[in-house]
Amino acid sequence: MPDLPSSDVLRHVVDVHCHPTDTSPISSEAMEELQITVCAMASREADQTLVRDLAMAHPSKVIPCFGYHPWFSQCIALDASLSKEDHYKRLFLDVRKTITPEHQTAFNTVLLNLPPPRNLKDILDEMRQNLINLPNAMVGEVGIDRSFHVPFDFHEKPRRRTPFNVPVDHQLAILEAQLDLAVELGRNVSVHSVHLQQATADLLDRIAKKHGDSFYRISINLHSCGFSPETWRSIEKRHTNVYISLSTVINGKSSSYKALIASCANDRILAESDYDNIHMCTSQTWDIVKAIAEIKNWKIETNWLEDLEVEEWGVVHHLKRNWERFVHGNHAPPSARKSTRRLKKADQHRSPSP
Repeated sequence: MPDLPSSDVLRHVVDVHCHPTDTSPISSEAMEELQITVCAMASREADQTLVRDLAMAHPSKVIPCFGYHPWFSQCIALDASLSKEDHYKRLFLDVRKTITPEHQTAFNTVLLNLPPPRNLKDILDEMRQNLINLPNAMVGEVGIDRSFHVPFDFHEKPRRRTPFNVPVDHQLAILEAQLDLAVELGRNVSVHSVHLQQATADLLDRIAKKHGDSFYRISINLHSCGFSPETWRSIEKRHTNVYISLSTVINGKSSSYKALIASCANDRILAESDYDNIHMCTSQTWDIVKAIAEIKNWKIETNWLEDLEVEEWGVVHHLKRNWERFVHGNHAPPSARKSTRRLKKADQHRSPSP
């Protein structure tokens, strides 16, 4: 591939969020050619097994991530007693002030293509087993999305959209349950958030309050993050375990991502492709790595040198260190950091012993 560094640099690059199993099958030749590490996301029932199998076949190159994306949250039932029709009616029609004939026609059509909903408990049991079986696995892709409209048929190209959104409260309940599981098992998380910045910030606050210091055992990545610099700085300050990653395929659509990268602390940023083709993950990740380097004024490594001083690091060294901290977790809770600052301040003002 053009414009890529040497393999000794690429082997330290991590694509922290991609969807290679969306384009299948993946050939063994493609995986042999892959020179970076990828975090492969599951997002719906059909690809949990695909992600698991890919990771088991290529454990040195693939970090599996199990979870349910908000675009498929309508297929998850919070009330197992409801029939299929009543479940979808509650999500799509009962929440509307007015139901027009067009709404009813759209509902009747999409209902034929939607699967029977699965109980949230069964979803969590499946996730738990996959996470236990693969100790390096993460939770992802999970999240919330205000802009998504349920399509009439996911398999149709191009997809025709219904007038229906999944209620945010429903999405939040499913996301919170998956985050609770992540905290319980000590697993890191990749989170999708679109047009719900404040709801995401509030959720992080709520989960932190619910789980206390246990929340800070894990790391959370807001992937292809489109938050404003102001919102991100507030989250970054309140939660020591939250990171952001960016991609050119999503964030590159607007130049506003540059201000977000500039505002992010040097040790809280990661890189991703967000691509569904394993052949493109390396070049797409490298594109955002170069953008981060330019904005942060970090050099770009052309070869790999160990044992450098931090002042000598290039962008890949910085991102490698950030990824290692993300994986390790066990972050100091904000309360601990405040206590440390208070002790230091008290020491500064304490009178010397006679």
